[in-house]
Parts: sequence; C-alpha cells; structure tokens
Amino acid sequence: MEIGLLTALIIIIVLIVGIPLFLLFRLYMHDAKQKEHSILRNYPVLGKVRYIIEKVGPEFRQYLFLNNNEGRPFHRREFEYVYKAAKYNSRMIGYGSERNFEEEGMYIVNNMFPSQREELRIDQNPKIDTKLYTIDNEKLISRKEHSETHKINPFYLADEDAIILGEHTVRKPFKLNGIIGQSAMSFGSLGDHAITALSKGLGMAGGTWMNTGEGSISPYHQRGDVDIMMQISPGLFGVRTKDGEFSWEEFKKQSETDQVKAFELKLAQGAKTRGGHVDGKKVTEEIAEIRKVEPWQEINSPNRFREFDDAHGLLEFVNKLRDVGGKPVGTKIVVGNEQQAESYIKAMKEADIVPDFITVDGGNGGTGASYFELAESVGLPTFAALPLVDDLLKKYGLRERTRIIASGQLITPDKIAMALALGADMINIARGFMLSVGCIMAQVCHTNNCPVGVATTDPDLQKALSVEEKKYRVCNYLVALREGVFQMSAAVGIKSPTEFTRDHIVYKNRLNQLSRDEDLSRIS
Repeated sequence: MEIGLLTALIIIIVLIVGIPLFLLFRLYMHDAKQKEHSILRNYPVLGKVRYIIEKVGPEFRQYLFLNNNEGRPFHRREFEYVYKAAKYNSRMIGYGSERNFEEEGMYIVNNMFPSQREELRIDQNPKIDTKLYTIDNEKLISRKEHSETHKINPFYLADEDAIILGEHTVRKPFKLNGIIGQSAMSFGSLGDHAITALSKGLGMAGGTWMNTGEGSISPYHQRGDVDIMMQISPGLFGVRTKDGEFSWEEFKKQSETDQVKAFELKLAQGAKTRGGHVDGKKVTEEIAEIRKVEPWQEINSPNRFREFDDAHGLLEFVNKLRDVGGKPVGTKIVVGNEQQAESYIKAMKEADIVPDFITVDGGNGGTGASYFELAESVGLPTFAALPLVDDLLKKYGLRERTRIIASGQLITPDKIAMALALGADMINIARGFMLSVGCIMAQVCHTNNCPVGVATTDPDLQKALSVEEKKYRVCNYLVALREGVFQMSAAVGIKSPTEFTRDHIVYKNRLNQLSRDEDLSRIS
C-alpha cells in the first residue's frame, strides 16, 4: 500500500515538474533555432521575459511609473477629472494643484472683482434627472459605492446668449443653448453600445449636439433625443450612390430627417489630414449597409472630395447643400499655415459665401485609426490655429457671419475657457466622451480589440459596456463641463461663456514674463 502511494506521488511530481520543464526545453530549442528574433537565438529565456515586459510596458507606465502630469495624450489628472465628473458630477480636488508653475504656459486672467453667481446668465430649467454615485466605504482593497437618482441643474446658456447656426442663410436654422457638443465619432469606429450610450446621455443633458462622424447616420445615433450634426467626408458615406458618386437624392433624404440639424463637410481631421480609415475587421454587414460599401473590407476614403478642387468650388458646393437641404452647413479644417487659411477665407469674401460654421481641428486631435507620421507632425495644434482663423475672419469682415467650433484635447473646463478666449464660439469633444463611457486609453482603437467595449464592433467585447449605466455618465460629464465653464466665466468677471475674449488669457514664459500675443500654441 505504501509502495503504491509512493509510486503515485513520484508520478505526480514528475508530471508537475517534468511537463513544464519539457515544454520549456522545447520552447528553448525552438527559440534558439528560429531566425526572426536575434535576441531569442542568443538568450531564449531572457529574451522571452523582455518581450513580456515590453508588452505590458504601456500599462505599467500609465499606472505605476508616470507621474500625474506626464501621460499622453491625456495625463492622469485629466483622466481622473472625466471619470469623477461622469460618476459623481464632481470637480473637486484636495490640497492643491500639481501643475508645474515654473514652466511656461497659459493662464486665465482672473478679475479682482469676479461676477457673483446670481449675476451669471444661466438657464437652469428644466432640471435633469440622472444618477450619481456615492462612495459608502473606500479601503485599500475593498470599495463600496451605490448610485442614486438625482435632479441636477443643466447650466444652459440664457436665451439671449443662444448660438444660432444659419440664422440668415437657411430655412431651418439650428439654435443651441449650449456651447459643448460631441465631436465626430462614427458607428464602426465605435460600437453600437458606445454610440447608443452617447446618444442617450447627450439627449438627457440637452443643449448639445452629436456629430455622426464620416460613417453616416446609424440607428444608434438616433436612440437618444439629441440633435445630430451629420458629417460628410470625401468617402460620401450615407449620401452616395453604389458607385461612390455624390447623390443629391440621398442627401435630400438625410436633410429631411428631423433629428438632423446641420451638416459638416470634413476636409481634414487633426490626427489624419487625409481620408478616413476603418479596419476591415470592424466593417460588419450592418456598417457596410449604412455606408454602402462591401462588408469586411478595409475602408480608405479619398484624401479629398472629388466634387471640387479649390476653395471657390468648395464654397459653391456648401451653398448648394444649404439650398437643397435647407439646414446649416459648415466645414471642418486643419490649419497648416496662415497663407493657406487666408486663401480660404479670402475666397469667402470674393464669392460672398460663408459657411455657417468652421470647425478648427488641431493636429493634436484624436482618431480611431491613423498613421504615425500624420498624427505626429501634420497640422497646427488647436491653440495655434484658433487665433489665426479668428484674426483672418475679422480681417476680411466675416467674423459675424460664421461660428468657430474648436476641437483637440479640450476635455476640461479650463481648456475650454482658453479655447473660447482664443476665438472659439463652440467646442467639440470626442475622447472626453469616450472616457465617460469607459475608455481606459488602451490605444488599440484601430485593432477592434478595445478591452472595455468602446472602440470595437466585437459583440463579446461590447458586453462590457452597459448602455443604461454609461448614459448617465455621459450626461453628468457634459453638465459638469458646462458648470465648470460658467465658473471660469465668473472668475474673469463676465456673465456668460459667450463673452470670453483674448483679454481673458495670458501667457507666462519660463522667466515669469507675461505676454498676450506670443506663443499661443504652447500650453502646459
């Protein structure tokens, strides 16, 4: 009996120890003989450890090694701001700022006699029904919290400050009681769960808009009671024939959709000044049907519209879209230099055709998929492009005939206030809203493998994203932004965010010298 037990024990030990050793030996021999990786030929074991560490390096840097101000494209403090605003509708911090005040950067100019809260022009009706989290107990390992129904103030612009797109140019102008909306994000780049949560959350918050992105209008964009801005790209998705030509018939159908309030012609996007890209793995049959393309095939839009090849042709196209659709039409641009921007605005003056809005996307903007070289070095960042466009419109006497929408890393109230001071009338946000529905900045948007179900069409991965929970976070985040911008307005002594000017912003260099004119592209 004892011999039998001893034999069994030996067999178990051999299996536990021997099999892993055998597998390691096989792996060792394989790596030592392969020719693809040099380091594995000389150091099979250490080489494998190196590749594992390299694979998990981004996560380790984000959570363990980078300080709160070092992460890119958003650092930890910005990331936490969005999450706290979305879950708790809170913007509070403790002890003090972690900003390095020795470095150069922009600052909002406070007024010695700020506006009182009751002096601000705010419309607080109707109240918004939402859900906020309350922390019950927070320890090192365990955390307990619960959500409760709340009524919160919406922080709308007063009616006298409302922004109207196309007031004097179209049959159906677009009136807005908020200056912050969702930037272009297509169904296909994001999954249906994310698009639905965004649509419902934005609809709850009101006073905003949802840009469809170039992938056309999907049923998920229309799930919430939110106004829609339909983007038209060189790929013409949603307004094209099967052969890829522009279809005025399809455009008219889209313009007759009540939820669609405006159209945006995308000439370029900050992170990719070229046609859009969607990996074939994301192009499901449903997405292909909406875009009128072949399923499971990689989509690469043309670099520019084939319908026109200069500024005058573009403006004539804008005018015809307004005439046929009866709704506001704007253009989305990325500014390269002053001469190029001036030629476009000069053409507006010559043709006496001015788009209802100009979306100025910075080269620091985001994307679901782009090429390294385009995202890194093409196009001016937002804070450099904004004052340039603003000044040129004033130079040609056109500033009062259009609105400027700014986009590119404007996910906190202070950045929004700076953009408004530099010339913007309205603000587009994409990645901030992605964070509000659960994005963890894994930076794998282009692979269809988003671990939290945001930038993926994979149904299994999308199960992680609860629409009914995340819609409240979208709403809370937007309302927190609006409240924060009103608070910034009070600090500078104005009554509404619509009154920000360059007088409310200052630049400090490393020598603590102040300027209001130079290096507006720099911000710490």
